[in-house]
Amino acid sequence: MVITTIKLQKETKERLEKLRESKRESYDDILRKILFVLNATRDNPNKAKNILEKVDELRKRMFEEEQHDKSEVKKLEKEKKAKALKK
Repeated sequence: MVITTIKLQKETKERLEKLRESKRESYDDILRKILFVLNATRDNPNKAKNILEKVDELRKRMFEEEQHDKSEVKKLEKEKKAKALKK
Protein backbone atom coordinates (compact mmCIF):
# COMPACT_ATOMS: atom_id res chain seq x y z
CA MET A 1 0.00 0.00 0.00
CA VAL A 2 1.35 3.41 -0.99
CA ILE A 3 0.74 6.23 1.46
CA THR A 4 0.84 9.91 0.60
CA THR A 5 0.56 13.15 2.52
CA ILE A 6 -2.02 15.82 1.79
CA LYS A 7 -2.26 19.34 3.14
CA LEU A 8 -5.50 20.37 4.80
CA GLN A 9 -6.62 23.62 6.25
CA LYS A 10 -7.10 23.44 10.00
CA GLU A 11 -10.86 23.94 9.60
CA THR A 12 -11.05 21.00 7.17
CA LYS A 13 -9.16 18.78 9.61
CA GLU A 14 -11.51 19.78 12.44
CA ARG A 15 -14.53 19.03 10.25
CA LEU A 16 -13.12 15.61 9.39
CA GLU A 17 -12.58 14.89 13.08
CA LYS A 18 -16.24 15.66 13.75
CA LEU A 19 -17.17 12.84 11.36
CA ARG A 20 -15.26 10.21 13.31
CA GLU A 21 -17.26 7.24 14.52
CA SER A 22 -14.47 6.11 16.84
CA LYS A 23 -11.19 7.46 18.15
CA ARG A 24 -9.26 4.90 16.12
CA GLU A 25 -10.81 5.90 12.80
CA SER A 26 -8.17 7.35 10.46
CA TYR A 27 -8.59 10.30 8.13
CA ASP A 28 -8.36 7.84 5.26
CA ASP A 29 -11.30 5.91 6.74
CA ILE A 30 -13.31 9.11 7.11
CA LEU A 31 -12.59 10.26 3.56
CA ARG A 32 -13.48 6.83 2.17
CA LYS A 33 -16.76 7.00 4.08
CA ILE A 34 -17.48 10.46 2.66
CA LEU A 35 -16.81 9.23 -0.88
CA PHE A 36 -18.98 6.16 -0.29
CA VAL A 37 -21.89 8.29 0.91
CA LEU A 38 -21.43 10.71 -1.99
CA ASN A 39 -21.60 7.86 -4.50
CA ALA A 40 -24.52 6.26 -2.66
CA THR A 41 -26.37 9.58 -2.80
CA ARG A 42 -26.15 9.55 -6.57
CA ASP A 43 -27.45 5.99 -6.83
CA ASN A 44 -29.83 5.75 -3.87
CA PRO A 45 -30.48 8.88 -1.78
CA ASN A 46 -32.48 6.95 0.83
CA LYS A 47 -29.60 4.55 1.41
CA ALA A 48 -27.22 7.47 1.84
CA LYS A 49 -29.59 9.11 4.32
CA ASN A 50 -29.69 5.89 6.37
CA ILE A 51 -25.90 5.71 6.37
CA LEU A 52 -25.62 9.29 7.59
CA GLU A 53 -28.16 8.68 10.33
CA LYS A 54 -26.18 5.65 11.50
CA VAL A 55 -22.96 7.68 11.52
CA ASP A 56 -24.68 10.39 13.56
CA GLU A 57 -25.96 7.82 16.05
CA LEU A 58 -22.48 6.29 16.45
CA ARG A 59 -20.92 9.74 16.93
CA LYS A 60 -23.42 10.61 19.65
CA ARG A 61 -22.68 7.34 21.42
CA MET A 62 -18.92 8.00 21.17
CA PHE A 63 -19.39 11.50 22.60
CA GLU A 64 -21.45 10.16 25.50
CA GLU A 65 -18.78 7.54 26.27
CA GLU A 66 -16.08 10.21 26.20
CA GLN A 67 -18.06 12.37 28.62
CA HIS A 68 -18.60 9.39 30.91
CA ASP A 69 -14.88 8.55 30.81
CA LYS A 70 -13.94 12.15 31.63
CA SER A 71 -16.30 12.24 34.61
CA GLU A 72 -14.86 8.93 35.87
CA VAL A 73 -11.32 10.31 35.60
CA LYS A 74 -12.31 13.45 37.52
CA LYS A 75 -13.96 11.33 40.19
CA LEU A 76 -10.83 9.20 40.59
CA GLU A 77 -8.62 12.31 40.74
CA LYS A 78 -10.79 13.79 43.52
CA GLU A 79 -10.61 10.54 45.48
CA LYS A 80 -6.84 10.45 45.04
CA LYS A 81 -6.48 14.04 46.26
CA ALA A 82 -8.73 13.34 49.24
CA LYS A 83 -6.59 10.36 50.23
CA ALA A 84 -3.42 12.42 49.86
CA LEU A 85 -4.81 15.14 52.11
CA LYS A 86 -5.67 12.60 54.83
CA LYS A 87 -2.01 11.52 55.02
